[in-house]
Amino acid sequence: MHARDANATFTTIHTDGACLGNPGPGGYGVVIAHRGARRELSAGFRRTTNNRMELLAAIVGLECFDARTAIVLYSDSRYLVDAVEKGWARKWRANRWMRNPREAAVNPDLWERMLALVERHDVSLRWVRGHAGNRENERCDVLATGAARGAQLEIDVGYEQVGVARAAQRELFRD
Repeated sequence: MHARDANATFTTIHTDGACLGNPGPGGYGVVIAHRGARRELSAGFRRTTNNRMELLAAIVGLECFDARTAIVLYSDSRYLVDAVEKGWARKWRANRWMRNPREAAVNPDLWERMLALVERHDVSLRWVRGHAGNRENERCDVLATGAARGAQLEIDVGYEQVGVARAAQRELFRD
């Protein structure tokens, strides 16, 4: 079965990421509908970016399934949807996480996970306009922003390690 088949029965995942400042505290929200059941997931991070939270929301939703599953994933992130559906992320990976000869791709740690999940499952990503009355997207936004405002924020290790490494590089090359 292919997720794009009109008559296919499939799982739906709605996702959203939020950041209070960019970078700043962030969070993700996920709503999964699978075999008549509904599940909501969210988590907050002390320092991250909106794009990382958009990606992480999709990853967390897809990671809920071990067996190959037909999934339609809805996101209001053009960054996420276009990079997968238009093949950009696969090209970045093939080019050792470079967008072009001089510019590194951002968030390769998350893209690696995302591509592995897209290849494991039968995933179709669909863009939805954010804050436009889509009930599930609005719910994901509430989950994501609530998580970003939480008291027990996790560490986005991928983001913070990159930030430390970049700061060290700048220090090395100072005059």
